[in-house]
Amino acid sequence: MAENKTLSELQKEVDLYINQFKEGYFPPMELLARLTEELGELSREVQHKYGTKKKKKTEVEKALADEMGDFFFVLICMANAEGINLEESLQNVLQKYNTRDKDRWTKKED
Repeated sequence: MAENKTLSELQKEVDLYINQFKEGYFPPMELLARLTEELGELSREVQHKYGTKKKKKTEVEKALADEMGDFFFVLICMANAEGINLEESLQNVLQKYNTRDKDRWTKKED
């Protein structure tokens, strides 16, 4: 089983991987284009699995987890390139949801 890592550890691991190459991180617009491409691939798999448009018999089924991993890798690259700490970003968003949106939806009863 794979070791569970924090977002900070994952960001460092991706940074070590990218920085072994002279090219380094792609420019922001290219990273955004790649992120959009990966989101499109994830969307396509969700559509094939849950939507009305099913794959052709000749098309290979891809795992949603793999597509999410591809998307997440590029997202981490973009965060690293911009100097963004994803743990802090996610904590800030969770705080926002836990305050601003705490009563927005119907809570489950215990």
